[in-house]
Amino acid sequence: MRIRDSRRRGRVLAAAGLLVVLGAGACSAGDGGGDNAGTAAQPQSVAGGAADKDRAAPAQSGAGGADLRVDQRAIIYTGTLQVRVDDVERAAREASTAATAAGGFVGGDQRNSDSADARAELTLRVPADRFTSVLEALAKLGKQERREVRTEDVTEETVDLDARIATQRARVDSARRLLARATSIGDLVTLENEVGRREADLASLEAKKRRLADLTALSTVTVTFVGPEAVAAGDEEDLGFLTGLRGGWSAFLGSLRVALTVLGAVLPFAVAIGVPVALVVALARRRGRRTPPAGPALPEPAGPVPSGPPPVPAARSGP
Repeated sequence: MRIRDSRRRGRVLAAAGLLVVLGAGACSAGDGGGDNAGTAAQPQSVAGGAADKDRAAPAQSGAGGADLRVDQRAIIYTGTLQVRVDDVERAAREASTAATAAGGFVGGDQRNSDSADARAELTLRVPADRFTSVLEALAKLGKQERREVRTEDVTEETVDLDARIATQRARVDSARRLLARATSIGDLVTLENEVGRREADLASLEAKKRRLADLTALSTVTVTFVGPEAVAAGDEEDLGFLTGLRGGWSAFLGSLRVALTVLGAVLPFAVAIGVPVALVVALARRRGRRTPPAGPALPEPAGPVPSGPPPVPAARSGP
């Protein structure tokens, strides 16, 4: 019995020692894995935070600098230029070539080939980024006499239009969904009218956006070429007797033309109305002359006619 008890105790102790050894190894392995996982996760988190900061920094700088950067703003450029040249036709051709080479086109062309007053006025549409270079090229074609540049910032209007267009599109989509669910004729007609009205408003907003986009993408340059002997529009006119006489004669001729024009316009009405009225007046006069007198006039009493009541006779007394 003692031998068996000792054997049992030995087996129990061996099993307990084996369990203790296995538990200690498992704990050490778990601690090492946790440390490795922690060290591996820490660089990843740090790297992820750095990447998030790198991604957030450009986003913040872009969001904050969108309103400050000039190249991201919607600006309309308009320029007016007057240049005196020796050959107006040649200068006009070179201006058209410069606009086409810059990627634009000629929007208007008015020319006067009179040698005494040669003049050419061109309206050029050029890309906004080539606006300054085109102005400089046009100024070099002759002697620059007048130059004016105007700018208009429409960034806020463009952003407002984008927001309104997005909202209006959402309203159109919702109205179309309601129209698809309509079950009665009355609802169908009402929703169709509403969809049409909302689509018209959306088309109007989109047209305004296209107009602003065209004005900001293509700048307008109006250049006037004048000949050597041409009088510029801003020059002061000559003064003197002959100048006043020419002005008075021109005013007299203009007034005479206006008077003749008014007379020609009134004459048909005067003939159409005045002739019948004259005939009626003539007939009335003739009838008045043919009418006989009404009769002999009564003789007037001689002497003054008493104006008061007749006198009352005095009362007679008795005998």
